[in-house]
Amino acid sequence: MRLVGVADPDISRADAVAREFGCRGFGSVDQLISTHSEVQAASVAVPTTQHREVAGALMEAGIDVLIEKPVATSVVEANELIEISQKSGRIAQVGHLERFNPAVRATVPLVTKPMFFEVHRLSVFTSRSLDVDVVLDLMIHDLDVVLSLVNSPAREIRAVGLPILSDKVDIANVRIEFESGCVANFTASRVSTERVRKLRFFQPQQYVSVDYARQDVMVFSLGKEGRDFGNPSVNPQINVAKPAVVAEEPLHAELRSFLECVRERSKPVVSLESGRNSLSLALDIVGAMSDHSGRTNLKHFEMAE
Repeated sequence: MRLVGVADPDISRADAVAREFGCRGFGSVDQLISTHSEVQAASVAVPTTQHREVAGALMEAGIDVLIEKPVATSVVEANELIEISQKSGRIAQVGHLERFNPAVRATVPLVTKPMFFEVHRLSVFTSRSLDVDVVLDLMIHDLDVVLSLVNSPAREIRAVGLPILSDKVDIANVRIEFESGCVANFTASRVSTERVRKLRFFQPQQYVSVDYARQDVMVFSLGKEGRDFGNPSVNPQINVAKPAVVAEEPLHAELRSFLECVRERSKPVVSLESGRNSLSLALDIVGAMSDHSGRTNLKHFEMAE
């Protein structure tokens, strides 16, 4: 496949990108669709509020889509996109990038019965994505990964969140109990002094630690053979293994997977249904944070003037 066009309301920006990559620039998606009948697939990287409109129009025009996360602004819109995809027979993938992280991919075969997760995603403050809470900005990555590993709906959510440097929630802590009995604690912050991307989970006789940034996995097992990596455990009954991880840029892996689905007409790794489920859980967390704020008289928490 080749890049045939870039659409952006700012035509000067569209033209600049088009010149860089040797394609054509368009001022709207409609113009791109009507001019380029050869378009087979498109990456939808517009504001979330426009996902339903843009991705829906592309699929109705017979074009497969890769939609950035979150899939939509509401579960209703996500369900509408699912319906359009089914009616049009289009491939639709949601851009939950961490699913394509080599460390996450290496972890999937290790999962047996996860019962406790501890997840941290911390970032330094930037001016991007301040139109949404940190849950929809950062935590949703980990919600998607954990949902894929637990494969069980949430039963109970407890959450607290605070705005620190913006008028949206900048730091949040969430405890989720799933129907399976698994419990997961999530912390997401965009006001940290360091960058942390880690997921840890415990299952019978095993502890697995995943570092998204370093793209590595450590497995601590009781009574199982494993290679000793510096003997980090003082207990000789605990063996440590480091599964092989094939290094790859997650974005490259995501795009490659999407194009393979387009060619083979196969179901994406991150389907619209998966994107909807992650969005639904994230919105439930936002609601739980709001309830907590009301109970603790934080409804009017505001930044200092």
